[in-house]
Amino acid sequence: MMEIRDLTIENLEIPFRQEFQHASSKRVVTESVLVTARTHDGLTGLGEGCPRDYVTGETLTSVHEFFNRYRPELLKVDQVEELISWTNFHREEIDCNPAAYCAMESALLNIFALSTHQSIENILSVPDLAGDFHYSAVLGARSPTQFNEQLRQYSALCFKDYKIKLFGDLQTDRTNLVAFMDVIGNDVRVRFDANNIWASANDAVEFLRLLDVVAFALEEPLSPGDFDGFRYIGETLNTQIILDESFLKLADINSISNDPERWIINIRISKMGGLIRSLEIAQRAKELGIGIVIGAQVGETSILTRAALPLANAYRDILIAQEGAFGTYLLERDVVDPPIMFGHGGILSSDRL
Repeated sequence: MMEIRDLTIENLEIPFRQEFQHASSKRVVTESVLVTARTHDGLTGLGEGCPRDYVTGETLTSVHEFFNRYRPELLKVDQVEELISWTNFHREEIDCNPAAYCAMESALLNIFALSTHQSIENILSVPDLAGDFHYSAVLGARSPTQFNEQLRQYSALCFKDYKIKLFGDLQTDRTNLVAFMDVIGNDVRVRFDANNIWASANDAVEFLRLLDVVAFALEEPLSPGDFDGFRYIGETLNTQIILDESFLKLADINSISNDPERWIINIRISKMGGLIRSLEIAQRAKELGIGIVIGAQVGETSILTRAALPLANAYRDILIAQEGAFGTYLLERDVVDPPIMFGHGGILSSDRL
């Protein structure tokens, strides 16, 4: 039987190639943790978590505290069935520390797969990876210069799906959207991400009506958890609402189960507490008829890109869009060589993995 010899944790601070920002935060280096699992016979598994205090309340300090608290227990877990049981038993603790647990879980899943000569998909009993994965372009620069540079890069790669971050300043957002239409045009799909910038639903509706670009969905326009306000905006503008900061755990689905056609859930592996919990949420969403976006934390490495692929592959029938796989497009370096990245058209082929 495989035995884990050690679990270690370190901070990951990898510089971005350019500043990445939205309405809540801006970053010039990654703010993540890397967990390494090692066995007595020399195998090494890697896991990653991205704590975000403005989303889940986690910090690098809290991640290390969670790791140190539960490391002795998880060192004793030696197969995937035990890990699933541990995850379910510690649901409330993971709810409060999702990125911390994600880093530990992904390292353990990696080592379990390696030790049994199987893929992550095999050990979790989900379909083998097949076909292409189509990623969204994410336009998140406030500065017109940086926005236009991002536009140029995405245009050169011929992306067909775009997520555009809004800042709530009419001149800035209009300038960026005019540039978008000039370079990209109408032959693409667009969604907006507002990052909780408006205080009231009426303010959001008034602002959005002044924009000339029509988006099929709007992400987090109001304070997290303002479901009534979200509903009003969605109904008034005839758009779907994407939940990100407002959807952090499986129990949050109770707030949207009565009108599933209104919502899309942004499932970010780190935010949700790992792949096992993310698969659980996607299954419940499918049962209710709710679509999903598979999101990504800013600065994810190829570890979390790979961790999200079983989810995207298993739930293609409800998958609205997929984010991530930026690799060294965004980072000065990756921890994986070669990095897992999208190519022309935002496509990542499973044949390349």
